[in-house]
Amino acid sequence: MEQDDQLLALMAQRNWIILVVLVLGSLLWQSLPVTMGVLAGGVLVIINYRWLGRSLFKVLGNPVSGAEKGFKRNYLFRLIFIASSIYLLLVRGGVHPVALMVGLSVVVINLLVTIAKRLY
Repeated sequence: MEQDDQLLALMAQRNWIILVVLVLGSLLWQSLPVTMGVLAGGVLVIINYRWLGRSLFKVLGNPVSGAEKGFKRNYLFRLIFIASSIYLLLVRGGVHPVALMVGLSVVVINLLVTIAKRLY
């Protein structure tokens, strides 16, 4: 169990490292919408990842009969929050859509790195 906790802490730290690398890479385009898209997408997905982790720990740590309803409600609220945030970033925020997708892929990149490290 301790090894899993260390893995989760390492992954949380690596999310931020990957985001910094992607933001620094986006500076090559010398475009504020591109850099802000990568940054906004990365921060949004990291917030979502932590929010999901807390929800899962809460429901798995205390499996009472009503916990799953709270988890489902929280899931729906989180989905609405993420969807509206992406909508506002694209429509009102003026971020580049491809850059936003790159930022949103921070956790996916982290998972791929973690799997590759575990396999080799």
